[in-house]
Amino acid sequence: MEIWDLGLLLGLLQTKHLLADYVWQTAAMVRTKGIYGHPVGASHSALHAVLSGLILLVVPGTGIGLAGAIVIAEFVVHYHTDWSKDQLSSWLNQNPKQKGYWVLVGLDQYLHQLTYLAIVLVAFSAHGA
Repeated sequence: MEIWDLGLLLGLLQTKHLLADYVWQTAAMVRTKGIYGHPVGASHSALHAVLSGLILLVVPGTGIGLAGAIVIAEFVVHYHTDWSKDQLSSWLNQNPKQKGYWVLVGLDQYLHQLTYLAIVLVAFSAHGA
């Protein structure tokens, strides 16, 4: 895996995040992410994970086994990050008119970006670099 492949991978993951979190996320997904185990809320994390898997298969050097493991890990991490943000927001009685709400949204987005950095590092490490 070349350094340019890592940059491409990170850029594609961030673009995927923009699309899955802001363009393709439905109102029903937003409403149900905080209900643990709700299939519509879980479908949001599944969308993220499947798209990441497709990206991993397109970028040179990532095999199907590693891509599959990352898909599962991303689903679990993304789901629990979103669920936790919704739980904290509710517990702290935060809404979009309050600063605390936006701090939680920022923390949520930060954790998602760290997940993508971890994916890039795992993909890079898997190639003996």
